[in-house]
Parts: sequence; C-alpha cells; structure tokens
Amino acid sequence: MTDANLFEAVERQSGIRRSIGAALGVVKDLAATPYTAIALITFVIFLIVAFIAPAVISDATSINPLLRLKPPSSDHLFGTDHLGREIILMVLVGTRTSMTIGLTVAALTVVLGVTIGLFGGYFRWGELTLMRLMDGMMAIPSLLLAIALVALWGAGFWTVVVAIVVNDTPRMARVVRSTVVNVKGLPFIDAARTIGTPTWKILGLHILPNTIGPVTVQATYVFASAILIEAILSFLGAGMPPSIPSWGAMIAEGRFMFQIAPWVIMIPGGALTILVLCVNVLGDALRERLDPRLRVRRD
Repeated sequence: MTDANLFEAVERQSGIRRSIGAALGVVKDLAATPYTAIALITFVIFLIVAFIAPAVISDATSINPLLRLKPPSSDHLFGTDHLGREIILMVLVGTRTSMTIGLTVAALTVVLGVTIGLFGGYFRWGELTLMRLMDGMMAIPSLLLAIALVALWGAGFWTVVVAIVVNDTPRMARVVRSTVVNVKGLPFIDAARTIGTPTWKILGLHILPNTIGPVTVQATYVFASAILIEAILSFLGAGMPPSIPSWGAMIAEGRFMFQIAPWVIMIPGGALTILVLCVNVLGDALRERLDPRLRVRRD
C-alpha cells in the first residue's frame, strides 16, 4: 500500500469515527432532558413495533361478529370495532403503515429536496428554472393531488407517497437553497474555486455538509406531516386500501360509532397523537442541538 492510499484509508477511518461520535453526541443530548428522553424512547418503541408486530400478529383483520363493539376489558385490552376486530392488534399492525410512509416520504423528500436545493442555490440557471418549478409545485394542494392520483392509479401506498412528496419537496428545496446561498459566498468556498476545485467537490464536500443541520430538522417535520396527511387521506378514502390496517382508516370507520363506542376512535387517534408529538419534540431538540445560534443562546 502506497503512502497516499494509506493516508486515504486513515482519513476514511477518521471520518467514520467522527461521524459515529457526532451521532452518539446527538443521542446523548437528546437523552439529557426528561421530555426529550421520553420522546426518544417512545419513538424507538413505535419503530420496534412497526417491524415486529406484523411478523408476530398473524391476522389482525380477522372478523368475529360475536365480538362486535366490546368495550376495553381484560379479555379485550382496547376493545373491538364494529366487525369484531381487536383494536389493539389493528393499531399495532397499523403502526408499520404510518412509520413506513413517514420514513419513505422523509427519505425521498430529503434526496430530491437536497439535490434541487443544491443546484438551485449554487447555479444561476438552477435559480431561474428549478426553484421556479418548486414555487409552482407548492401551489398544488396535496389532498386534491392525492384524490386525483387515486382516480388515476387507485388507492395504494405509492399513491399516498407521491402525493405527499410532491407537496413537501419544494419546502425542503427552499430550506437547502437558503443555506447554499449563505455558504457559497464564504471565503473558504472562494478559496476552493481559486485553486481549481471541481464544482462537484465544492458541492459535495464543502457545501453539502453545511446543510445537514437544517435538512435533519426539516426531515422530522416532513416525517410527522406525512403521518398526519396519510391519516387524513385514509379518513377521506383516498389513502391506503381497506385490506391494509391504517390509523386513518380506523378513525374513518369508527366515526359513525363514536357515541356508543368512543374507544374505536380514541385508541388509534391517541397513537397518532403520541407519535407525532414525539417526532415534533425530537425535531425541536435537534434544532437546538444543530443550530449554533440557539446553542449559544441556550448556553
């Protein structure tokens, strides 16, 4: 191994160690206060349930007319719905639907929004074309877009994902663009251009790392927003198909029986509220951790 290759290997290992150390530092800061620690633990529990529950629960949608609208008890922990299905099983399996949609939408929004924001903030042509396109996309209501897509493609996972991503990507792109515009005028970027650094290296090695903080915070908002919008779409009948358990679909089906069986709505609605609240608390904590101005003010 040559000295240059050895140096690159050492630098790569050092970068990995720094990344792991930074991630552990963020987790430590999130667990430093009781309410963020509770939010983090609750979110991890939801995440574990999303992956384990569908594999453990064989059939959460089995119908038993003899057990219709049973109130919560020792035999039926969270009661049953109008078809005799166990609410607790439906909520646990429905967790995967909400978490999967939230993570998928957040990942796609970050990839698309960061890419568009980088080009839109660094290049003049990107400002004139890409960001104007983002402005036009922001004018499209996500609910109306979802209803139109359902009419074309039918209700399904990707219909919901596309409807939400189209609506959230412009916001992510604008957040990234504002950071790029501020960073590209700094002296170290001018120095990189002066010594002939390729544009892709400037974007990937110098500008992109400075967008991680704002992007992470915006991604938590997108995650929570996607879960809420999915529930709204399922409530309106434009979300997930009836064969897939969903919190929004459970609330929609139970709204006609709320007066005689309020647990049918309260249980999935409570799970939805708790998950979105935890994500918002973690988002605020990450913003305080990653924004230097807020850290100085707090300290």
